[in-house]
Amino acid sequence: MPKKPKRPCRFANCPKLTEDKSGYCIEHKKIMQRHYDKFTRGYDTHERYGGNWKKIRDRYIRQNPLCEMCRAEGKFTAGTIVHHIKPLSEGGTNEEKNLMTVCTGCHEKIHRRRGI
Repeated sequence: MPKKPKRPCRFANCPKLTEDKSGYCIEHKKIMQRHYDKFTRGYDTHERYGGNWKKIRDRYIRQNPLCEMCRAEGKFTAGTIVHHIKPLSEGGTNEEKNLMTVCTGCHEKIHRRRGI
């Protein structure tokens, strides 16, 4: 099966070609990710979640591998994201009672509902 042709990098005046789905070459993808973290998200992931978050997340998703929202509807979908029920920015914690495993689709629904 033939590959898709490479496209020009989306960064202004960059002559490089890319196959990356973001549309940016490797160099500009890093720059745009930093820009997104700083201006769109409004925080640095490492500062907000800290070094222990990955351990907490991995343990929680191992114990709860299915999407909790889908499971409530009788569907069995693999959970890929550990979501904070009460966001950290609003005083939520990393305690298990404030976490839930969700699939990508349900996570998007949650944030669309909140307007985030």
